[in-house]
Amino acid sequence: MISESVQPSASFFRAFFRRLTRVALVVITLSFSILFILHGPEGIFTKGSRNQDITVFIKPGTSSFSIAEQLVQKGVLSYPWFFLAAQYLHYPKKKLKAGEYLISKTASPWAIINQMSEGRTVIRKLTIPEGLMVSQIVSILENTDSLSGEITSIPPEGTLLPETYSYSYGDDRQKLLSNMQRAMTNLMNELWPQKVSKNPHTATPHHALVLASIVEKETKLPTERRRVASVFLNRLKIGMRLQADPTVIYAITEGKHVLERGLTKKDLQIESPFNTYTVTGLPPSPIACPGRAAIEAVLNPETTKDLYFVADGTGGHVFSSNLKDHNQRVTTWRKISRRQTEESKL
Repeated sequence: MISESVQPSASFFRAFFRRLTRVALVVITLSFSILFILHGPEGIFTKGSRNQDITVFIKPGTSSFSIAEQLVQKGVLSYPWFFLAAQYLHYPKKKLKAGEYLISKTASPWAIINQMSEGRTVIRKLTIPEGLMVSQIVSILENTDSLSGEITSIPPEGTLLPETYSYSYGDDRQKLLSNMQRAMTNLMNELWPQKVSKNPHTATPHHALVLASIVEKETKLPTERRRVASVFLNRLKIGMRLQADPTVIYAITEGKHVLERGLTKKDLQIESPFNTYTVTGLPPSPIACPGRAAIEAVLNPETTKDLYFVADGTGGHVFSSNLKDHNQRVTTWRKISRRQTEESKL
């Protein structure tokens, strides 16, 4: 009887090559271990490269071999094989994650593998100042090169919380924008139950946010916010127009850009639901993104009879409960303003 020859199966070859790879990696590891013992760290790390921390960018989909080669190019390693062997033998189930890494000058291959497998990337910070329009915040994100992706959905005006946000290199712009919107929603949910004001013009979170945006644009002094809020709430209560310059600026720019000039008398007559010189009540939406302090000021304003305020020349304001006192203080402010203008020309 003639027996048929048995051909090795595909699984046999796969198992064979796996064993061969393991043997090769063991040999490499032993070789580099001896090199490490005989020559010290410089046998594996590039001599002189460990005097400072090094930043490494790993793109999504980068193989372990390419990462090891990049570490060699950056001067972290002299050879890629020890790094690969260490990962394969000691951390076979750990995948190295993409991102921006700050490699410590004292980090061993094992420490680097742990850092990358756990995704301990560099944490960056992005601060959004109070009082910016949504269009300005979008522009900041679009011009932050360390972010990725396009912004395809722009949130409504005033719905982004000015705050310092943490992110990693390559994070998505739209996702970060959504985080800002979610942060504002969470803040309003936190503060609304603490509301003290009974004014019907702040009966809803939306109305409170609208007024807070005006307060935010009118003063930057923390000590004034609650009093400025009281002026506007007092005006709303008696049906008096807010006459807030920032709302006129928003009516002119439509929230798309910054007005690079002062307001004129003609501007105060512009037809727009945002022009609080011609329209009674609140604008239909916020005119900027207010911060926590401005929102708290609207929800818990000072109790005053003030109906007016004007700049005092020092960055703050003086307040009045009647038009006569206000006009006198406006006259004083104009004298201060003229003097400051003349001094600036000297």
